[in-house]
Amino acid sequence: MRCVIARYPFELTKSGVLASMKGVKPELVTGESVTVGRRRYPVKQVGQVITRQDRRDFTSGEVVRAMTSLGFTCHEHPEAAPVGVPAEM
Repeated sequence: MRCVIARYPFELTKSGVLASMKGVKPELVTGESVTVGRRRYPVKQVGQVITRQDRRDFTSGEVVRAMTSLGFTCHEHPEAAPVGVPAEM
């Protein structure tokens, strides 16, 4: 599928994205994210890996549109970490 990210055209496929992200350790998710395989990655990290561009060159929205079109699940906000039960005094 042809996607334009940071004014450059890319031919992306779901299998190509999966192959590119294989072995890449997910960074801490603080904003928008995408589930690739069984892992959840920050959108900007995925965009950097698949386009080989600097993260400042594209918006997260461009990557979200491309990943959604390819069938990946995108998330707006990170899931809240479970809150521990305070110890009784």
